[in-house]
Amino acid sequence: MDSFIFSAIIAAAGGSGEPPFLLSMLPLVAIFVIFYFLLIRPQQKRMKEHQAKIDSVKKNDKVVTGGGLVGKVTKVDDEYVELDLGSGLKVKAVKSTLGDIVPLGGSKPAND
Repeated sequence: MDSFIFSAIIAAAGGSGEPPFLLSMLPLVAIFVIFYFLLIRPQQKRMKEHQAKIDSVKKNDKVVTGGGLVGKVTKVDDEYVELDLGSGLKVKAVKSTLGDIVPLGGSKPAND
């Protein structure tokens, strides 16, 4: 059945034995559509969610930086956050390098 349709398209194109340009481009278009829905779109969605999470950082949130430092936010600016890493050690980090916000009271004791 498929070969019948394919041969009819070739015959309509002039019978040169070569498929029409649009028919030969169809696999490339299909591959791009598959890549878009399986790779590109989910990545863009995760990036938007992460950006919204970073924009919602406020004072007293516990955060993890891209370098693995865990600290409590003491000051929030447009570009920077000030983190208290403990024992009065405060560092200034670029807001976009924050990896995650740790939920308060969400961690269990280590020996349970």
